[in-house]
Amino acid sequence: MLRFHTLQPPESFLVPTFRLGDSVFLANGPSQGTVGTFLNFRDDDRTWADIFERASLIRSHPVEWLKHFPLN
Repeated sequence: MLRFHTLQPPESFLVPTFRLGDSVFLANGPSQGTVGTFLNFRDDDRTWADIFERASLIRSHPVEWLKHFPLN
């Protein structure tokens, strides 16, 4: 019997794509539950992103903590 191994997709496919204006929330970390608007990836470290939070603050967070916020 032949067995086929399922190839794992590269990590780049596992990272959600965020675009300017996307509603996001922090699913992990000390600010978990914070909702905001995605602005951009940091130029100096693409694993971090700038988020405009509802408290009118712009803060950076690790991209791995972000999830898309459902608008419905």
